[in-house]
Amino acid sequence: MKVVIYSRVSTTIQDYTRQTEELIEYAQRMGYEVVSTFEEKVSGGKNNEDRPKLMEMVEFVKTNQVDKVLTWELSRIGRNTIEVLNTIKLLNDNCISLYIKNYNIETLNDKCEINPLSQFMIQILTSVSEMEKTTIRQRIKSGYDSYRKAGGKVGRKDGFRKGDADLLAEHKDVAKLLKQELSVRKIMKLTGKSSGTVQKVKRIISLNVKKG
Repeated sequence: MKVVIYSRVSTTIQDYTRQTEELIEYAQRMGYEVVSTFEEKVSGGKNNEDRPKLMEMVEFVKTNQVDKVLTWELSRIGRNTIEVLNTIKLLNDNCISLYIKNYNIETLNDKCEINPLSQFMIQILTSVSEMEKTTIRQRIKSGYDSYRKAGGKVGRKDGFRKGDADLLAEHKDVAKLLKQELSVRKIMKLTGKSSGTVQKVKRIISLNVKKG
């Protein structure tokens, strides 16, 4: 049985290594062949189309003979219930089961039939997760509003601006690819960085060239 692994973390200081290693260990125990691994660092709040490696994984399984996709948890494959279910439907339509490790559930059985219990659990779990995120956002906003009403200031200090040198140092991978004259879209796909970040680095490099 051929499988692919998809791992994601939300910030650059997190590491997806543990997710991938445990999914590889699971595949080995089950006797699966891991044909490809997709890993990225991108915010959980991003739409699926803004998750380059997720999109790459989806295209890969559509054009290759893959039986399963292994992932750590539901939030890895979509930022809300609709996007999670859309990804699962796409996989189901291609007779590809999704295995979610932290709940030990699969979307399809061995006959390529939808597992009704798993489908029900997935809908409930993603809805609960979405509600929790909404509640947290509302609490944070309420806290900010109260702080502002009391005279407090939220955000960066006046005059604060990350220096160009700091930005270039933080995004060396982007700068390197820009110097190779790759397109912004291609660099976004390769690095998982946003269009805004790539454009900022591009602007800094252009300014430095003009000064030189």
